[in-house]
Amino acid sequence: MASGLVDQTRRMNLSDGTSKSASGPQPPKDARPQTEDVTATKGLEFDDFVISRELMKGIHSAGFERPSPIQEETIPVALANRDILARAKNGTGKTAAFLIPTLEKVEPKSSKCQALILVPTRELALQTSQVCKTLGQYLGINVMVTTGGSSVKDDILRLHDPVQILVGTPGRIADLARQQVLDLKDCTTVVMDEADKLLSPEFTPTIEELLAFVAKERQIMLFSATFPVVVKSFKDKHMRNPHEINLMDELTLRGITQYYCYVDEKQKVHCLNTLFSKLQINQSIIFCNSTNRVELLAKKITELGYSCYYSHAKMLQSARNRVFHDFRQGECRNLVCSDLLTRGIDIQAVNVVINFDFPKNAETYLHRIGRSGRYGHLGIAINLINWDDRFNLYRIEQELNTEIEAIPSAIDKKLYAYDTPDSIPKPMSTATSLPQHLPPNNTQQEFTNKTTRPSHGSGRGVPNGRPPQQSNGSNMESSRGYQGSGRGQRRGPSLDHTMPRYQNNGPPGT
Repeated sequence: MASGLVDQTRRMNLSDGTSKSASGPQPPKDARPQTEDVTATKGLEFDDFVISRELMKGIHSAGFERPSPIQEETIPVALANRDILARAKNGTGKTAAFLIPTLEKVEPKSSKCQALILVPTRELALQTSQVCKTLGQYLGINVMVTTGGSSVKDDILRLHDPVQILVGTPGRIADLARQQVLDLKDCTTVVMDEADKLLSPEFTPTIEELLAFVAKERQIMLFSATFPVVVKSFKDKHMRNPHEINLMDELTLRGITQYYCYVDEKQKVHCLNTLFSKLQINQSIIFCNSTNRVELLAKKITELGYSCYYSHAKMLQSARNRVFHDFRQGECRNLVCSDLLTRGIDIQAVNVVINFDFPKNAETYLHRIGRSGRYGHLGIAINLINWDDRFNLYRIEQELNTEIEAIPSAIDKKLYAYDTPDSIPKPMSTATSLPQHLPPNNTQQEFTNKTTRPSHGSGRGVPNGRPPQQSNGSNMESSRGYQGSGRGQRRGPSLDHTMPRYQNNGPPGT
């Protein structure tokens, strides 16, 4: 269907002359190699979709050269006002796939809210709204972002101005609609990014309530990398003959190389220290399974002498926003976090993901490792595995039909590192004012800890060698609070040595 729609638009007589010559200023070209996840296209250009000159300027100003496979399939169908159920890998361009047709259909002269973009997390809402503002910067429309944890009073004041596109989390938007502060009766486009999460039991009642506020004649578009069975019931109830797109010939990104390191729990911090000293890290995200362990690990990493931020759901929203904003700018190399940042977060400079705590299910694992290797680029995912994780490792391999290899004594830097890291695109919001990315870590690739694959049931599988003991890197279990229940949890990144003090200016998009 997408090909047919494009053929029809190609035969149309274009009067607005949408061409690259009419585009706005373009950022430096990203010369890094890309995988077939984004290069296996039909050869279409953005001009083939017959979109306005102003939107084309925004597309090229954002650095988009040609559409990815999911964009090729989605944009012409969305412009035809069809409901869409789209499934594609993490980091392959889903955000632009729904933002471009949404922006094209918005009428700037109308003061009504015409499009609603729902996302499950606050950080993803900030990121999506900024991409939307960048793409639509020449259209003369107002994009507003609203999430829980921010001031309701500020949202009410901002809604006094015309808002054509609203991006946010379902709870806050439903609250504004409930109080009749937000009028959605003219909203004809509803987009649900990370739809599998939004249709989980915790969000479903709110989503159902929101759909009652929007126009009855509406277009609904669902995007995600994974679609559970619950999506079918939502589709049957709320969507009209949706066009289904499935580009998931395989689940994991081709540019991500996956390794595991079998190590005792008490030796994890030492192993992490070894990885930091040997890998060529531009930026890394390190995942833990609990908020308490996030803060403890961030403190340990700082004590080892490495720059580190941390973020989790129990922090104040203002602190979370600043951590996310500054990490995207490249002001810190390492970020320790919970599963708060597993979905949709796009930071081009992240080339290493480390699962300090191995996830419990395949879905979480898939979204975690998808934080590296964005948009067809290269990255590695390293999993620190203990004896209790051996069954989860095997099960996740089977469910994702992938292979997680034992970490070798030497990792080829061509699998994840670049000779010119300064060429990595900066975030759209501050592309002209960001500092240069941190220089890479020590480029030496030899590891001192050689490992063997753990046996899945024999009770054996002890590693051949362990990382060397470090005098300044005691294990996490020796820290006070490791066995605690979370009482006395810090409300924000209050460790002065863990995160530098911030200036008074907040993140963009708020």
